[in-house]
Amino acid sequence: MALEIAVKAAVGAPTVLGDCPFSQRALLTLEEKKVPYNIHLIDVSNKPAWFLEVNPGGKVPVVKFDGKWVPDSDVIVGILEEKYPEPPLVTPPQFSSVGSNIFGTFVSFLKSKDSNDGTEQALLAELNALEEHLKANGPYVAGEKVSAVDLSLAPKLYHLTVALGHFKKWTIPESLTNVNNYVKLLFTRESFKKTKAEEKYVIAGWEPKVNP
Repeated sequence: MALEIAVKAAVGAPTVLGDCPFSQRALLTLEEKKVPYNIHLIDVSNKPAWFLEVNPGGKVPVVKFDGKWVPDSDVIVGILEEKYPEPPLVTPPQFSSVGSNIFGTFVSFLKSKDSNDGTEQALLAELNALEEHLKANGPYVAGEKVSAVDLSLAPKLYHLTVALGHFKKWTIPESLTNVNNYVKLLFTRESFKKTKAEEKYVIAGWEPKVNP
């Protein structure tokens, strides 16, 4: 039985997979667990009536479990782990919040118009912390095997590299060898290549937030 999942369609291209990192996280989990699924692409600027009916909050992603549409990627990933325990993707609790501030600091730096406001330093501090963690525990956050925390970070790091590269001509410093290796490992996984949005749609998604 294939699961039904609704995710964001690309900005200006309603038939193409969009740039929502939380949608990609859910898709990555399905791919890594080899769970068959049917994908519904939702144009978030023009949400279809059926979608708002089953999901009045209108948020993506949502997955249909036992006849009920469930929102929130944290909840979805938890249910998938319960229903499809193989391969296990649970991150050990002491590692589950590794990298959790990277996305927020990335967004602040991306939107920043003042190079002295500390937003770049804040992002670098988070990436340095990830570097130290991976140096001690890598190549993935919890060691040799990919786990849920990596599948949450992968789409966010993709947004970071694409958006900062485009809008700020900024890249992760080469000195962060473990972070760069980690990014390469994540981005070359089959599950990632299959579920990522095209770079131009990531850029289109950020454009109005960077240049309002």
